[in-house]
Amino acid sequence: MQTATLTILGHVRSSLKHRDAAPKSGEEGAPEAWLELDAAYAPALLGLEVGSRILVVTWLHQGDRGVLQCHPRADKARPLRGVFATRSPDRPNPLGLHEVTILEIAEPARLRVFPLEAIDGTPVVDVKNVG
Repeated sequence: MQTATLTILGHVRSSLKHRDAAPKSGEEGAPEAWLELDAAYAPALLGLEVGSRILVVTWLHQGDRGVLQCHPRADKARPLRGVFATRSPDRPNPLGLHEVTILEIAEPARLRVFPLEAIDGTPVVDVKNVG
């Protein structure tokens, strides 16, 4: 098996403190949150603006990497599925993908975004412009 290295760019700062309190998706009542990136990445924010839609890629650090099957949305009434057929945070590589809107850009490299269902302290591994 090959390995890869991810660089942690920063962390999510959110009012969501516990995984079980987080909505399943941003559209289900997720709050605004801050992306606090290392100041070294400030030049990478050039071109982003308030109102821009971005994809935030996170490392779902509380995900269980050994889970290969689950009931979608943790609903036991739903049939068991492979995690690749779900959006479960429990998976071999627990990457989160979140489409959000930038509400504010602050120095040195902070973005206030909405809606974000990631919990406080979640590592941010990439930011991509939706376009």
